[in-house]
Amino acid sequence: MNWRGAILPLSLIAGAQLAAATYGITSDALASPAEILGALLAALADGSMIRATLETLAAALGGLFVGGAAGILAGILLGLSGTLNRLMSVSIELVRPVPSVAIIPLFMLVFGLGFRLEIAVVAFSVVWTVLVLTRGAVAGIEPRLLEVARVLGLSRAQAIWKIVLPSALPRIFVALRLAATVSLIVAVTVEVAVNPLGLGYGMQIAQQALRPAWMFAYLVWLIVVGWTFNHLLVRLETVVLRRLNFSGPRR
Repeated sequence: MNWRGAILPLSLIAGAQLAAATYGITSDALASPAEILGALLAALADGSMIRATLETLAAALGGLFVGGAAGILAGILLGLSGTLNRLMSVSIELVRPVPSVAIIPLFMLVFGLGFRLEIAVVAFSVVWTVLVLTRGAVAGIEPRLLEVARVLGLSRAQAIWKIVLPSALPRIFVALRLAATVSLIVAVTVEVAVNPLGLGYGMQIAQQALRPAWMFAYLVWLIVVGWTFNHLLVRLETVVLRRLNFSGPRR
């Protein structure tokens, strides 16, 4: 990690604290960095921040698992079958641009409020990214590799497991990392909009109570959670590809 990149944000935080100490802040929308840090430590100490974080991550990971699995499976099938891909392409392109926020009212009728709603909306938002990138990765596999699988007498399932998946795995991981970022954004969006759970709901409550220090504390913590979430996924990608002895370009 390039720690020199932290110089600018740390300088801005120091400047904001200096300005707050010099001029004072009496606002329902702003808070000094010291007040935000105090609110963050208080929320961590009483457990409310940890509880909200676990709720948000549970919904984001649940949606990522459901949407990611469906996207990978559909992407492999469409990537291997040109006929199926042509049959489904119009339907996919019609549904894919629908904003995930627009389906919240429909999913509320189906699932009600709670984790099921949030997981369903997150899954809907991530499945298309994973599907499109997986389909492209599978369709781009060298045809001679599939021909080798036929010559060796591998079944369809064996060819997918031994040739298709290892060849497409680097791009599938890229898709999952993009989807992971989207999953966290959508989970917090659902919480802010309708669902009384997690970090987004905590921010909403702090805003309604005119407690800007707590609102910014949730925002700062969300940045930390998002960075850690992405970092762990990158580490997982590195470990998995290393175990598979993948030596090609990873991104």
